[in-house]
Amino acid sequence: MPLPLRAGAGAGADRPRTLVLRALGLGDLLTAVPALRALRRTYPGHELVLAAPRWLAEVARAAEVADVLLPAEAPGREVPAVRWPWPVPPRLAVDLHGNGPASRTALAATVPVRLLAYADGSGPRWRPDEHERDRWCRLLSWYGVPADPGDLLVRRPRAASPAPGAVLLHPGADAAARRWPPGRFAEVARALRSRGVRVVVTHGPGEHALAHEVAGRAGLPSDAVPGGRAGLPFAVLAALVAEARAVIVGDTGVAHLASALATPSVVLFGPVSPGLWGPPAHPRHRALWHPDPDGGPRPGDPHGARPDARLLRITPAEVLGAWAALPPPGAPVVADGAGARGGAPWAPHAAGHAVRPDVVA
Repeated sequence: MPLPLRAGAGAGADRPRTLVLRALGLGDLLTAVPALRALRRTYPGHELVLAAPRWLAEVARAAEVADVLLPAEAPGREVPAVRWPWPVPPRLAVDLHGNGPASRTALAATVPVRLLAYADGSGPRWRPDEHERDRWCRLLSWYGVPADPGDLLVRRPRAASPAPGAVLLHPGADAAARRWPPGRFAEVARALRSRGVRVVVTHGPGEHALAHEVAGRAGLPSDAVPGGRAGLPFAVLAALVAEARAVIVGDTGVAHLASALATPSVVLFGPVSPGLWGPPAHPRHRALWHPDPDGGPRPGDPHGARPDARLLRITPAEVLGAWAALPPPGAPVVADGAGARGGAPWAPHAAGHAVRPDVVA
């Protein structure tokens, strides 16, 4: 059944509705925020129905990007079926899931009046080396829906953080290829603690043991790992991130949450370039990446079973240096504007690293 994200949403069989498919994870949803906002502005009389996993309902509500969540999920990153529950089909369906026939077919099954997708031969050309925020905004702009990739910030949560001012370490990711070794996270935690910085280790479902391993190896107190085995409720995680001094994290959803909440971050990349999934080009974010010369923006498998070789080139000393270069606590938060776009070209460093104003190479 559809889940209303605001009072009265989902009621009425014949209301005009826009259906958007983005049945992926936390970071995927947050990178789609600019595109979702563009749809809401362009079609203010439509209810926006987001087809996504049920657990993302709280995220979509907090980001204020949809009126109804239509539960849709499948194993891994496969395309789920979309079961439209209203007798009147959607006025508009938008594929923000991918560029293949599977996602387009899932939306076409709802018999929308109009379908926007890269898989449509009459649509724009898919660019494999484009930043995720830029990709979906370009799709909509091609169809006459103005969209700004820089419109990514979300409202800060009302809940208070249980650890305001702490530096958050998030060692987990949904694939080993993007997990920096726990011993290195522990080394960073020890160094920060020696400087009088409070350190908190966060985790998602299935990452409880990993978080406690980092905390234990760093000698952190027992309350440094909040939450139980199921991970933190989103409201608590968002409050922690929003009031953190900084977030140190791999290429995973919490990195995008820090970007959306304008929290300073150091993000560690390996198999995929920050030019595709990195934070906005803003001084409060630092992306670390050491690619091979001429390796391209996708040199590794982001879903691989072992830490990527490029990720392992990042040292604790680099991470601490990037953290030290972040704006000091209390620095004013300003809208990112055009600087938030993530598709700027990368320049080769003499040592084979990638460099950009927001990147420490």
